[in-house]
Order: sequence, then C-alpha cells, then structure tokens
Amino acid sequence: MNKDITLVILAAGMGSRFGGLKQIEPMGPNGEFIIDYSIYDALQAGFNKVVFLIKEENYEIFKETIGARVEPHIKVEYAFQKNDNVPLYYEELKERQKPLGTAHAILCCQDKVQEPFMIINADDFYGRDAFQKGAEFLKKMDTKKIPHEYGMVGYLVKNTITENGAVKRGVCNVENGFLTKLVESSVGRVEDGTIMATPLDESLEKFEVAEDDTVSMNMLLFDPSIFGYIQDKFPLFLEKNKEKLEKCEFLIPDVLFESIDENMATCEVIPTTATWYGVTYKEDAPAVRESIKKLVRTEEDGEGDYPLHLWEK
Repeated sequence: MNKDITLVILAAGMGSRFGGLKQIEPMGPNGEFIIDYSIYDALQAGFNKVVFLIKEENYEIFKETIGARVEPHIKVEYAFQKNDNVPLYYEELKERQKPLGTAHAILCCQDKVQEPFMIINADDFYGRDAFQKGAEFLKKMDTKKIPHEYGMVGYLVKNTITENGAVKRGVCNVENGFLTKLVESSVGRVEDGTIMATPLDESLEKFEVAEDDTVSMNMLLFDPSIFGYIQDKFPLFLEKNKEKLEKCEFLIPDVLFESIDENMATCEVIPTTATWYGVTYKEDAPAVRESIKKLVRTEEDGEGDYPLHLWEK
C-alpha cells in the first residue's frame, strides 16, 4: 500500500518584481504554467494530493486554469492565507494586506493536511530529481519519532541563479547530512564571476559562496507535527514584533531552526542535482521557456522528461 504524501504549493504572493500574477504565466509550449510541471513531477514521484495555498480572491482564476487541468489526475484542495487566525489581541492584523509570511501560510493549511508533506513555491521550477528525492524521504518518514524527522531538498547554488539579478536564497551549512545554519541572503554573480551572498540581516557581512555550496529553495519536508509547533510560536512571534506588525514576516526557516534548537526536530538535507528555473525578473521568462522546451518530448526525437501535451489522458 502506497503511503499518502501531499504537495503544498505556496501561491499567495503576487510577483511584484515580475509585474503580475506570475504563478499563471504560460511557460510551456502549450500554455502550461510552471505549477503544471511541478505537479506533473510530483505525480511521477508518488504524491497523491496537492494543496494550493492562495489568496481567497484568486480562487476562481486558479480553479479555472491550473485546477481544471490537474483535478482529473490528482486530488486537489485549496487553502486560503487569511489573517482570521491571529490571536484576538492582534485584531489590527486582520486589515493587513501583505501576507504574514511562509510559516503563517503553512499554518493556514493545517485543516487540509493530515499526512507527511512537502512545500514548494508556486513560481519555481524545481526539476524531476528534486521531487523524486523528496518523495522518497517522505515515504520513509517515521512520524512518531522524536525528535521529528524533517527535511530540506538542497540545491547547488550554481544551479539556482539567474543572469538578470540577485535572487533570494537560504545559504546553508550542512554537517553530517543535517542542516545546522541557514543565512537568508541575496545571491548572485558579480563582475569577476564569483558568487556573492548579501545577508538580509544587515548586521552580517557579505560573503563569497562556492558554486557547489548548498542553498535552500524552500523545498521543505514535514509531518503534521509542524502545525502545532507553528501554532505555539505564532503568538510569541507577534509579541516580539508588536512594534512592527505591518511589516514583520513569520517565516518557516526561522520556525524550523527554533524546532532544531529546542531538540523538537532535526532537518536532513537531501541533495539534488536538479537545475532550478524561475521568473524572478520579467527578463527571465524567455530563458525559462527555452529551458522547458528542451525538456519536452517531440515527435521527431521522442526524448525528454515531459510530453508535448502535459495533461493529455
């Protein structure tokens, strides 16, 4: 009997730098979105449910586009990132327009997920190998073990950067296969070809990153125990940031490291050789389309990871 594993796609953000709702920008030869390829790869790897975490006002457009395509192939659920789950004494947050961050996004999915799950960003093309490695980890996960066995699919930094500007990446320290440190940074090549990371924490200095160093693409693996942990940490986060409630973000890497520091969980790093493609900047779109085109099978050569018409039965 196959183990139930779920893919949670974080799609509540708007692509401000790209200039629109980039999650539904056609990228494949027949109008496929990046999300289409993620779900297709997840299906091939053995995932049997997908949960879209979206803004409620985008429900119809998701349902009519990507939802209509994939619902015949995999169980689909929708969750909404809303601020109606904030503690009563932070009522003003219910009027905040900006999402509260990725940890809050995951918390908003708790009623839809009762099995081991992997989170991804909607607008990142992760590659077949990454989904296969993630699925293998989830299928072997012992959900009763303490500390809990969480995971992260780790990418080579050289496989995750764009020529059009710096990108946000979590630069990782890995010891004996486990994550020990992650520095959220703006990462990109400089004029001499080296890769530099500028930490988002302004108290930290810039540092050079080797091409084969590990970075996080927010491809994280959890069991449902993470929901209770996030729920416990949420009011503590809000209290700590009560002077900047309009701007603060409750982020899953921060929560993950708290769980590690408190011996509640470990985070195994699962290496992948996959190459990331994404539309961080509008100028990235042509290159992403061309890269995907090269992975699509044609009638002439019959080779490639994806059929020409992705969702044909």
